[in-house]
Amino acid sequence: MRARLLLLAALFAGLLLAFRSAPNERIASVIVDLRATPIVLFNKDDSGRAIGNIGRLKALVEARGQHLRFAMNGGMYMEDLSPLGLYVENGKQLRKLITRTEGYGNFYMQPNGVFGVDSTGRAFVVTTAAYAARKGVRQATQSGPMLVVDGAINTAFKQGSTNVHIRNGVGILPDGTALFAISREPVNLYDFAAFFRDKGCANALFLDGAISKAYMPEQGLRQLDGALGPLIAVVE
Repeated sequence: MRARLLLLAALFAGLLLAFRSAPNERIASVIVDLRATPIVLFNKDDSGRAIGNIGRLKALVEARGQHLRFAMNGGMYMEDLSPLGLYVENGKQLRKLITRTEGYGNFYMQPNGVFGVDSTGRAFVVTTAAYAARKGVRQATQSGPMLVVDGAINTAFKQGSTNVHIRNGVGILPDGTALFAISREPVNLYDFAAFFRDKGCANALFLDGAISKAYMPEQGLRQLDGALGPLIAVVE
């Protein structure tokens, strides 16, 4: 019995190390170590219908006997809730990379980029231009703009901008863990990017704004509604 309790305690401690919340008054975030806690992408259910929001995703995974630990919307999408740009789910590319650099909206603000997980389970954030060299991608979603590139805030952003919204994004920390964040209050792109830079992310990607939702129970966020496209999740 004692050995079993020690084993359970060790497993629980490992989960805590693999999935950590980072307190912040303006921005809620979690840090995920993909070596211990895989990240998966969702867009449609088994019938081919768009899942649409975190509430439906939660019901879907629980019906499979699983537990939703974390989720947030994972990139921009079209009217039918299908991904805008590259989308790879469980090793299968379902939508192609968009390489054109001109168009309406944040997606086309340059440089834009890709968040993904490779075949070794390692997370990455790269510019769209750099993605072409990637091989063996397991999960990926394209969005834009990049918030931080090689340690510097995107030069298209203006400090003190009054263009504020709820925003969410993802960055890669120096130890290879993934930092997911959503603002608790409207923020501009510069301040949101500065959050990732100041945490040490060399590269970070904007996922979406205004409509952004997240499920981070440890941070008091259980945003189950909305009409969303791709969803990024940790399922246990």
